[in-house]
Amino acid sequence: MNSRTRMQCLALFAATTVLFAAGCDQRNATTGSTATPGTASTAPASTAGDKMANATHKAGDKIDDAALTTKVKTALMAEPGLRSLEINVDTRDNIVTLNGTVDSQEKKQRAMQIAQKVEGVKSVSDNLVVKSS
Repeated sequence: MNSRTRMQCLALFAATTVLFAAGCDQRNATTGSTATPGTASTAPASTAGDKMANATHKAGDKIDDAALTTKVKTALMAEPGLRSLEINVDTRDNIVTLNGTVDSQEKKQRAMQIAQKVEGVKSVSDNLVVKSS
């Protein structure tokens, strides 16, 4: 996992923790007010729950993208002709982008084919450059 992806996951985790803590504070403020015991209002808790569910969904998307990046990198590394090449893989919303240089048009096409075959990939954006000989 590259440092950019790692930082995104860490930031997402921190944001999720903050939202969770904010939801807990709202719930405590509501139940500590004029509500009678056992009949606490669910509106603020529901709002906090919605925020938490949305943050969790976004966190899941980032983790899925990171996992997909790892799968594509692993598939490219398993290919003997591509193993030694410097191909960077970025993923956003299950769309994979390949960056870097390759030795030939055939290797460029092979890298694209491999990335497209990885389960979960919606599409592949090709930013690979063929080195001139």
